[in-house]
Amino acid sequence: MRLKDKVAIVTGAAQGIGYSIAELFVAEGATVYLADTNAAAVKIAADKLGSSAISEVCDVSKRSDCVGLVADVVKAEGHLDILVNNAGILRTGDVLEISEEDFDAVLGVNLKGAFLLSQAAGKVMVKQTSGGSIINMSSVNALLTIPNILPYNVSKGGLNQLTRVMAVSLAQRGVRVNGIGPGSIATEMLEKVMEDDAARNAILSRTPMGRTGSPAEIAKVALFLASEDSSYITGQIIYADGGRLGLNYTSPVPAD
Repeated sequence: MRLKDKVAIVTGAAQGIGYSIAELFVAEGATVYLADTNAAAVKIAADKLGSSAISEVCDVSKRSDCVGLVADVVKAEGHLDILVNNAGILRTGDVLEISEEDFDAVLGVNLKGAFLLSQAAGKVMVKQTSGGSIINMSSVNALLTIPNILPYNVSKGGLNQLTRVMAVSLAQRGVRVNGIGPGSIATEMLEKVMEDDAARNAILSRTPMGRTGSPAEIAKVALFLASEDSSYITGQIIYADGGRLGLNYTSPVPAD
């Protein structure tokens, strides 16, 4: 019960990594507000987790939604201890062809959304004697490049710097800000990409551990950063990537 009596917001929580984080936080004693743009899906997700999970509809790219979400939580609970900025979207296209609209949409959710919600939550956390913890969901693609997802790569690179700047700014005001940089994680999105053996081997050849990670493994990193176990850590990005960032060649994929 490392999060007993804590109150958390997790965005993009209707499925995947966000849902796994919410699930673990609830199991560790927190009251968790699951936020997502998909009202029906996020309600189903919250209902699965029981009375300590509450669903909220929120478009993080809109300031009014972010401010409203934080206000709703504080009104209901009296405090806000943890924010996980997990909401993220992806748009693909050649760098010379991808549209301004797609670029703006990705940065609006992945980067601006984290800024808006962190700012709203941070204003509450700095007034609390207990402070707070903000966790941003980055990616190995903040450092690596994939040519056809330029907006995503840029948004995650910016998110790393947002993490560091806010961490330094809030360090003496009781709020820690850190990030998680997953590698290839077995989410619904990745499953669609790994549609055959060739695609699977291409993806896994980039990972020395020879397998995808699970959302539950990323959730455990989030729990560490949310809890007092990481009380002297701020401004850091923890890369849970199966060794991918240290790789300068492709690894053979173990046979199943």
